[in-house]
Amino acid sequence: MTVTPIDLFASSVHLVQGGTIRAGKTATDSGQDGWQLVTFYAKTDADVHADHWEVHPEAEEILSCLVGKMRLYLRPERPGQQEEEIRLTAGTAAIVPRGRWHRIELDTPTNIMAITLPRGSRLEKRTET
Repeated sequence: MTVTPIDLFASSVHLVQGGTIRAGKTATDSGQDGWQLVTFYAKTDADVHADHWEVHPEAEEILSCLVGKMRLYLRPERPGQQEEEIRLTAGTAAIVPRGRWHRIELDTPTNIMAITLPRGSRLEKRTET
């Protein structure tokens, strides 16, 4: 087997059960088996769909700020509660609990790495401003 470099900003990496790792085109493929690692550059809030909530019902997600500054928001679990805000700076990460709705806003252009089991992931338009 030939070992070649992988451009993490142009590829997604799939960690398949049984120990196999596959690199391919960057895309959120919720039908893909196994864990997915994606790395991307986000210049504006539109690049991280800040106007939507996202959920991963099958697994936790780790979100890492590689370069830049961003805020991770967790949607309240009960009515009347406030959004929880987690500030992430270069070299930090947060684990989003399984099934917890979340979203990202940028403070500066940011390089982000995310790892999750994408199967069943969903987006929902944010209604509050």
